[in-house]
Amino acid sequence: MSGALTQLLFFFAPLAAIWYFLLLRPQSQQRKKLQDMLANLKTGDRVVTSGGIYGTIVGFRDGTVQLQIASQVKVDMARSAITGLVTEEAEDASKQESGGKGKK
Repeated sequence: MSGALTQLLFFFAPLAAIWYFLLLRPQSQQRKKLQDMLANLKTGDRVVTSGGIYGTIVGFRDGTVQLQIASQVKVDMARSAITGLVTEEAEDASKQESGGKGKK
């Protein structure tokens, strides 16, 4: 009986390790990175939301962030809807891509 148990452990231990290192650990690291980014947001940061809306943070409330998405247009969003900070390099690249697609 103990031989079967040992054989079972030799089979499932590597599978559990592979599952942990390929799926669980990277996901928890990504979640921690996102939580750190959300905790360190400040007024003036340029962000993108899960809906694809780009905006600049102009204020904070309890669980919401107020984004300015155009002049005179401010929207309240859940803090958890923010998926990332926008760098100037990424913004310039997206403008170049959209500007280059119209030319043929």
